[in-house]
Parts: sequence; structure tokens; C-alpha cells
Amino acid sequence: MKPRISKACVGWTAGIIIILLAIIFGRSWLPATSESVQKTIDAFRSSSPGDAGHHAAHSQDDPHADDGHAGHAHDESTSLELSDKALRNLGLTPEFIQPISMTTFRRSITVPALVVERPGRTHIQVATPMTGVVTHVHAVPGEAVKPDTLLFRIRLTHEDLVKAQTDFLRTLGELDVEHREIERLQAVTKSGAIARKVLLEREYARDKLVAILNAEREALRLHGLSIEQVDQIAKERRLLRDLQVFAPSPDQEDGDDFKLTRGKFRRISYSSDSPTLILSDLRVHKGQAVTAGETLCVLADYRELYIEGLAFAQDAGQIASASKKKWRVFPQFERPGSDAEIKEGLEIVRLANEVDAETRTLKFYVQLSNHVQNDTTDAAGVRSVEWQYRPGQRLQLRVPVEEWPDQIVLPIDAVAKEGAEYYVFHQNGDHFDRIPVHVKHKDQNSAVIANDGALFPGDVVALRSAHQMQMALKNKAGGGVDPHAGHTH
Repeated sequence: MKPRISKACVGWTAGIIIILLAIIFGRSWLPATSESVQKTIDAFRSSSPGDAGHHAAHSQDDPHADDGHAGHAHDESTSLELSDKALRNLGLTPEFIQPISMTTFRRSITVPALVVERPGRTHIQVATPMTGVVTHVHAVPGEAVKPDTLLFRIRLTHEDLVKAQTDFLRTLGELDVEHREIERLQAVTKSGAIARKVLLEREYARDKLVAILNAEREALRLHGLSIEQVDQIAKERRLLRDLQVFAPSPDQEDGDDFKLTRGKFRRISYSSDSPTLILSDLRVHKGQAVTAGETLCVLADYRELYIEGLAFAQDAGQIASASKKKWRVFPQFERPGSDAEIKEGLEIVRLANEVDAETRTLKFYVQLSNHVQNDTTDAAGVRSVEWQYRPGQRLQLRVPVEEWPDQIVLPIDAVAKEGAEYYVFHQNGDHFDRIPVHVKHKDQNSAVIANDGALFPGDVVALRSAHQMQMALKNKAGGGVDPHAGHTH
């Protein structure tokens, strides 16, 4: 009798065989099918206009998605492409797109300051050495003059000077008589007609007159006359009644500032590189009687000035330390309608030895070189100049107090801030990628970026207009205007 196989057993056997075949053949076609399905999904995502969130999520999953240093694809939400015109509008000229380098950063404090005159150097008082009457004033207040420029003409009424000149001329005349008499006696003495003793007596008298003449010459020098002026009196044998007062030279200790003359005055030529002086204060007028030592005018030499810094008492130690280390300070002048002008570093000249009792500030001084920025001459020949810096001008001084070596330092305009985040724009091909950075320190002018791998030396970044580029990114993320908005179809 043949055994009977149930239908259930046949069904189970067939099912097992089908499963085994599916496993065997599925290994070959399943990966291809999965890859095809994934490609279809990716194509659908890339064609979807509102699926930017999926791209951002994918970029976060991919550790190289934002790696601009390795040349990978841009993340469009943090990348900005700028045309040549846009670069010019932002001021991103080649000098403001530069590679990063490590440098030494000096943390600074800012103190108020004032441009002041140099005591004993800026102002020059011109006084008359003799009594007289002002007959002409050749300069006007505010006029720019050179050394040796004629300022005043004075008719002398100084009795002592007149007497000194008279005595000097009398002695000169007596000395001339003695010289002629000695010459006559020398010829007669040789013939034996007159004794040698008579000639000796005349020679002694001559020597006495020479001594008196030398004393009177020095007396004229004490009255304010120069050696050349005294020689002029001796040569012409006439009293000089007019005093010409010339602008002195601030660079010479003993100048020929006064000239006596009996006739018309003559202007003295000067070199083009002579310092320019400003007649800041005129004290006399034509016809005014002046006494010896009276100030006629005040000239100002603005070529060199001081910046007077006002540091608070708690900053005195840091200021003194910076001065000792010869660290340079940076003046910052405010200019209406434009960026502040930051002048090159200057050295601290000296610190005051006392703290001001009223303001509780320590004064310190920095030397400031000045130059003429406008020079004009009117129809009357009066010359006027405008100096770049003026006493009384206010500014700020940046004084370094701490040094940090090997730092990434960028201009403050190269960093954009949004909330708690700071960003720098790194040039990557024809794009600028926004890179988040950690700012260790910042002041009004600079930002110190942490060297934590966000940026590397040699990376090219935009050194200005970071805020405007950040706003451009935000506008880009907001999308364009719907062309169908407000229309009904």
C-alpha cells in the first residue's frame, strides 16, 4: 500500500522552496533596485523649490559640506556670490581682500586727549630792545611770515642809545686824529727833529682810545645792536635813528632780528624751506610809543605740537608701563561725515609727576608733527596758511597696555555680529563663505579671532563690509518677491 502525502505537506514544501529561491536571486537584484529608488528620491528632492531644509540637514550630516578650505560644494544658505560692481560698492578692493596672518596684538585702553602747544617753543614773543615810536607795522594779525621778514619800523628816542652812538663816533674821530698824528711824528722822528718820547706819548694815547672804543662797542652790543650793526656805524660814521624789527628764526639761538638804519628799509630774502610762523597776537599800532622790553607781537610756530593725554588715576600704572616699554600710542581724530583718522604710532614724551587734584587725571604728552594743508596769498600779498592740527583740538589716544603674541587680528569691520554669533566671510573661489568664529577680544578698531580651526593663516577674507554681506545673506534667504502676488486668475 503506497503512503499517501497530504496536500498540506506539499504546500509547506513548495513555500520553503520559493523562499530559498527568493533569497538566492534577491542578493543580485536588490542593491540595484535600492540604488534606483534612492536616485529617484534624490532627484525629486533637488527638483523641489521649497526643500531647502533637506539640503541644510544633508549638509549637517556631511562633515565636508561646508569645508570651503577643501574645495567642496557651497552651502548656498551661507555663501554669497558678488559681482565686480557689488565688490566695488562694498569697498572690497584688492587691499581689503587679503590672507590672514598671525601677528602680535596689543590690548589698548582709550583715553581723552587734547592738542596743546609746546611750552617755550610754540610761541615767540617779539619785543623792542629800545625806546621809540612805531612808524610802520608791516604784518597783520593771522599773516604767515618767514624768519627775517620785516615786521616793524621804529624811530628811536632812546637817549642812552643816542648818547652811546655819539660817544662811539667821537672816539672814532679822535682815534683817526691820533693815527694821522702818529704817522706825521714817525716821519719827523726819523730825521731827529723831534724826540722819540713825543711819538711814544701819542702811541700811548692811541692805545687808550682803542680801549675806550672797544668798551663803547660793547655798550652798543648791550643795547641790542649786532656786530654787523656796530660795524655799519663805524663804517658810515653816522647815527642810525630807525630800528627795523624782523621775524626771528625759532631754529637759531642768536639771530639778526633788529637792524638800525638811517634810510629806507629793505626786505631780507629767505629760503623756501624756512619755517612758517603765524602772527597770532599784534600788540602795537602805528604811532604808538614803546619802551625797551615791550612786546610788539607774538609769533606762533605750529610745526611741532603736543598731544596731552588725560588718563584716570587707576590707569596711571598702565600708562607708565607703556612709556617704559616704548610702546607707541595711536591718536584718533574724529572727522565729521567720515571715518575717524588714526594717525601712525607716536612715542610718549613724558608723564606728569603729579595727578591733577580737581580732575583726578594723570597728564602725559606725545609729540605731534604738523604740516600746512592750505597755503594762499591774497591780492594785497598777505599770505595765510592752515595747519592740519590746531591747539585745542580734541581727540582720543589708544594706549597699549597688554601684549598677546601669535594672534589672528582682523579689522572690526571684517566681523559681523548676529545675536550671540560672530561671522567672517572667507573667499572661496568666486564666492564668500560665511564662517562662524569665536571672538576673544574686540575694541573699536580690531577683533582678535580664536585660532581654533575655523580660520587658518593664509585664508583670504574680506577685511571690511562684513555687516553688509550678512544683510545680503539674510535677504537672499528670505527669497524673491512672488510675481503673482496681488493678481487674480
